[in-house]
Order: sequence, then structure tokens, then C-alpha cells
Amino acid sequence: MSQPLTVQELIIVIAAKNQNPSILNPDFLKYSGIVPAEWEFAGKPVFSTNFTRITFKNGVSIIGEPNRVMFAEPIADKTAATVSIAKIAQKYARVLPNMDFQAIGINPRGFVAFTMKDAARNFITEHLLSDGVWKKEGEVPMQASLNLVYKLQDTPVALNITQAELRQKDQPIPIVIFSGNFSHQISGNNSEEKLSSITQIVENWFSDVTTFSNLINNKFMAGVDGNIAVTKIVESIPEANSEGSNIFAVGTGT
Repeated sequence: MSQPLTVQELIIVIAAKNQNPSILNPDFLKYSGIVPAEWEFAGKPVFSTNFTRITFKNGVSIIGEPNRVMFAEPIADKTAATVSIAKIAQKYARVLPNMDFQAIGINPRGFVAFTMKDAARNFITEHLLSDGVWKKEGEVPMQASLNLVYKLQDTPVALNITQAELRQKDQPIPIVIFSGNFSHQISGNNSEEKLSSITQIVENWFSDVTTFSNLINNKFMAGVDGNIAVTKIVESIPEANSEGSNIFAVGTGT
């Protein structure tokens, strides 16, 4: 069967000690060459003491929090060569070589769509979970979200599985969201060695996304042929932002 997973979004997270979110301002990002000067803002940047968010019209978002910065991009209709945030994350590290970088997260997020109303919930509660009387408790069918932890090729990988709905004009589509986190430690005894480590990790983002996709398609979805929507419905929905609030409705109770 066709591979059912649509990888909707990629987030690259760089963790660093004593990082101040206020450093992420439009002038710094553009004049330092981290983002192209011609990129247009999607709205007014958000600034507070412990949080900064800048979103561009092409869907890329840069989010600063204490001790980490996140680069998010919708990638459903893109090739690896046209994804922007890997180069942006590398430029950010090169512009601030003396920052104490600690780790990098390569975080893909995607979904599998189903055609039947209860198929997404049943995939989690019936296919992934063992049977038990605890499932029958309450006045409405139970919903579930799973958190799993693996170690793949010496890299810790966290996987969250959640039932949700895909918002569309005619009717919502039941989906299961798969969110992955590949946690890479930055190696090196000085700034030059750490920058080299960061470059290597970020350049290999596609390998992590491929591993993520293969895990979902070949292991979780193996033998789950019924009620899966394999048509490319993602073309009819708006681009994702960093939080996905304009696409996904999690825990809908359907």
C-alpha cells in the first residue's frame, strides 16, 4: 500500500546555556545573514521577557526561549533541497560561536489520515493498546495519547502518538499525529569543534526524518490497511505554523 504518513513539519531545536531570547530580533536575524533579507514577516514579532517568536510569510518560524532556540518549517510539499531551516540553524550557530551550545533536537511531526470517524481513536485504543476492562470506564469512548522512548543508532528518540482531527471546510478528517524527537548531544572541547558537530548533526536531519517515516510506515502502520486515507489531502489545508493551531484539533472527542 502507499505510505500513509505525511510529514507535515520539521523543527530543529538548539539548546544552549544562558541564551537570552531577546537576542532574536528582526534586525539581528537579517543583518547577520541568518535569514535572507528579502523574507517578509507574516505578522508583528512577539516579544516578552522569556519568549520571542518571529514568523515569516513562507511559513518559517523562529522561536526563542531561555536556553534554547527553535526553527520550524512546514515541509509537506518540499524536497530536502528546498527546506530552509537547516541552513538557518547552522548560520545561527556560526554567528554566535562563543555560546555554550549543548544539544540539538531534530523533531519531525506528521500524521496518518483515516476515512472512518472512529478509526483514528481505534488505531490507538484497539491496535496499539492491549484489551482490558479499564477501556470501558466512563460515559464516552476513551481517548489515549502514548509516549514512547527508543534508542536508534545510539540516538535517544522520543515518540508521541495522539488522536486528533484535520480541519477542513466540509468536514474534519480523523488523524493520528506522530511527533518525534531525535536528541543529539553536541561534542567538542572548543567552539570550533562544537560548530563542526552542530554542522554535522543538522546536515543529517533528513536521515532522522527518514528513520522516523520508516518507523511509522513500516512498523506502526504495518497491516493497518483498512480506513486509511492515502490520497494527498494536505494540499487543501493552510500551511502549518510552529504550533500547528490552524490545522490540528487535538483531543476532539469524536
